[in-house]
Amino acid sequence: MTNNNKGYFMNMAIMPVRRNLSFKLPKEKINDWNGNGLHFTQFLNTLSIFFPAGERFFIESVRNYRKELKDEELQEAVRAFIGQEGLHSREHIEYNEAMAASGMPLERYENRVKVLLKFIKKAAPRDQQLAITCALEHLTAILAKTLLEHDHVLKGSDERYKALWQWHALEETEHKGVAFDVFEKSVGKGPYAYTLRTSTFVIANIVFWSVVIPYHIGFVRKNKRATDIKGWLKCNKVLWGKKGALRAIIPEWFDYFRPGFHPWDDDNRHVLDYADVLVNKVEAFN
Repeated sequence: MTNNNKGYFMNMAIMPVRRNLSFKLPKEKINDWNGNGLHFTQFLNTLSIFFPAGERFFIESVRNYRKELKDEELQEAVRAFIGQEGLHSREHIEYNEAMAASGMPLERYENRVKVLLKFIKKAAPRDQQLAITCALEHLTAILAKTLLEHDHVLKGSDERYKALWQWHALEETEHKGVAFDVFEKSVGKGPYAYTLRTSTFVIANIVFWSVVIPYHIGFVRKNKRATDIKGWLKCNKVLWGKKGALRAIIPEWFDYFRPGFHPWDDDNRHVLDYADVLVNKVEAFN
């Protein structure tokens, strides 16, 4: 990645843009909107549980350092990051309300996530909170890349749900380096910073996936499809098959442990070319 600008833009591909979109999701389709079937639909629905509370946590962890940032461009990027995450939270609240209306145990699951994050905010110092944000932002960014570059993940899906996930993925890509840059500016790049960010990445992934998996099973069970072997096999193929969404992220997952790593080392800004098309598409919904 080359960039001749001085200052913050030497470390980033593009300034995030706040896109205030409304998707007006058809709530009756919430449990089977994805073209890959109910089981994979519920996997993505499970991820949505974490977004409202998680993105508020991300915002707060970056805000903890906002007044200390001297780089005006980084400050601007932080403002855009906060704006994007706030809108993501708003839209996923509506998304999650559709799950609750369909009978999913959403409130119980969401409350557990809120309790966990509340404990972290109380027990962990601010540099650890920012490291958690960097870790989960990287995980989100590489999942977003897979969603945007592997057509089969959303093929045959309801257009409104598809657009919401594409919008979220595009903006996660756009701001994927912001929290990381705040971390490097505030915590540093030395041995302590490296140890903190990599160890936190491992712990954050263990905790995250240990919650996602039982929640996913719980959602499928609530739909009375827990014994549907064909459905599970199809979901497993989408996630772990030859072009599986989770299988595809393995190299970039391990890339986080490389000394000198930066999220924009993987310069995939080309996916943002679809942003204007997507905005026009969503505006046409309304």
